[in-house]
Amino acid sequence: MSGTGWMVYAQGFALSAGLIMAIGAQNVFVLTQGARRHRPWLVAGVCTACDVLLIAAGVGGVGGMAAGRPEISGVLGLAGAAFLGAYGLCAFRKALRGESLGLDESVNQPGVRAIVSAALGVSLLNPHALLDTVVLIGGLASRLDAGARLAFGLGAATASACWFYSLSLGGRVLAPLLRRPQAWRVLDALVCLSMWGLAAGIGREAWAALRL
Repeated sequence: MSGTGWMVYAQGFALSAGLIMAIGAQNVFVLTQGARRHRPWLVAGVCTACDVLLIAAGVGGVGGMAAGRPEISGVLGLAGAAFLGAYGLCAFRKALRGESLGLDESVNQPGVRAIVSAALGVSLLNPHALLDTVVLIGGLASRLDAGARLAFGLGAATASACWFYSLSLGGRVLAPLLRRPQAWRVLDALVCLSMWGLAAGIGREAWAALRL
């Protein structure tokens, strides 16, 4: 991969990482299963596979549709930048408010079928995950050429895999810490800063594309 390819890969990784770290149903499920040691490898694998499929659909479908159309790419880029700005604002509000995660380790361990079904549900039936992967990541990838879209998608998929496995397998270690609202405040503050930084860069590029 060329230097530019690695840069685009890093952009996709950073965008996906920033989006996926926000508190949501999918992350809470992965974290609690890891904290309770309910087949963490399986949970992380299912959620990662679902994210990869959704990212591929977004990058391949939406990206291909808008390829070669700078006006579409510009509009999608501005929409994505606006969404990132709003997303960062939500994270900022959560950081001010603080949120905690309750863990009840007395819950009996469910079977494999129940765990897989739950993981598929929070991944594929989750509007938040669908918006992030198919609409936002796919829409932002539309401003790139075919090779760059592939690198962008690979970066986004890598971030998902790294996050889910880290979250799932580190759940037991992090469980005592995650009972504290202050930990979530720090995480949300980092998400806010990364989202606003990405929004500024993407919005600038999208505006330039519309003016061509």
